[in-house]
Amino acid sequence: MSDDWKRQIDRAHAALVRRDDPTSWVTEADAMDAFDRFPRLAVRGPAFGIAQQDPRTDAHWRLLLPVTDSTPQMARDGLNSHLWFKAKDDTDEPAVRRALLDAVAVLEREPVNELEVLGVRYRVVRGDEFTRIDDDGPEPPRPTDREPVAPSWENGHRDPLADPGYVLTPGQHDTSPATAALRLGLRGFTYTGERFPADVRADSERALVTHLDITLLPTAFCTVERGRRGWKPHGTLQPTPHDSRRLLYDAMTETWPLIYRFDDEKRAVYRRAAEEFRSAGRANEVRVDDTLFRICRVERLMRSGPDGPEPPRPSDHDDQGPMKMHPTMDEHGTLHYSEESAGPESQDPVRGRDRRGGAEVVCTCAGRRRAVRRFGAGGSRAGRAVRDRGEGP
Repeated sequence: MSDDWKRQIDRAHAALVRRDDPTSWVTEADAMDAFDRFPRLAVRGPAFGIAQQDPRTDAHWRLLLPVTDSTPQMARDGLNSHLWFKAKDDTDEPAVRRALLDAVAVLEREPVNELEVLGVRYRVVRGDEFTRIDDDGPEPPRPTDREPVAPSWENGHRDPLADPGYVLTPGQHDTSPATAALRLGLRGFTYTGERFPADVRADSERALVTHLDITLLPTAFCTVERGRRGWKPHGTLQPTPHDSRRLLYDAMTETWPLIYRFDDEKRAVYRRAAEEFRSAGRANEVRVDDTLFRICRVERLMRSGPDGPEPPRPSDHDDQGPMKMHPTMDEHGTLHYSEESAGPESQDPVRGRDRRGGAEVVCTCAGRRRAVRRFGAGGSRAGRAVRDRGEGP
């Protein structure tokens, strides 16, 4: 262990002792026990979300949208919608709305990984999901994992992940020696083995240089299934074990019978197993015939470098490109549901920029050079080239 590692873990230990919080001590003991019982890590793969940095109010990068998307383009689409609704609902100023819509127009056409709009930087960020495993499979929830105060099994409101607003400063969340040790130990994590393509392994090794530091994201939970060919995940990440239990219950009683067209006999078998699972309260496993379903604990990491959190890597592929997702909006907030009805401005390739409003959109595209577009008074235009931060040095 290097002196730097030891100092950071010692600081976390001292903070834990100062808190004089028995709950934190039990959580720490629970984590150390899990390290022993589930000694290996299994990589689930990359996930993507959106982070933002507003230098006018806070120097920290913070998550804006959850790190749950399976491709960079899905995260870009989420940013597209966020900015479009921000233009629609959060401002009455035409110049502000135009700047936001300029960014939306870029996202409709180009696979950008970063935008700067009205002084705020938005970035597509990349994380990795992993689970702890032993010979019997992935780690289930721990006794100290957070559960709802009043758990409900009914359809309706579901709590979101704790990602939005989460600070992406390495070490910010080192609340215990176990957390600090895990974060520091993961700095050397790379994709290895022939099951990963060569370009994926090369990008992973390069990230050790460009984005060495690690931030651990909030723990999440999901359902995994063990069949004849091993374990596979089901459904989306959830913020608590109970949310995953409820999602599994809903799938067994409603979603799967409908999608897979269960006959009456199979529907009854799944319904009976689901009701037994529900009646057990905090059960983490349910078996149906030869299939075992387990609630699984999912940990997540994100790399950071001198300029902030890691963007997508060149080897992170999309299965679709950018697209128009919402009706055209003008700077006054009027929606145009056909290009023909939007007026002459709709012929502009960026859907009618206000050439007088001084709007600025800075974009960084995936895997190629682009220009920083500035739109100043009187329609003046200036540009300079920037390189995608995902390409490395």
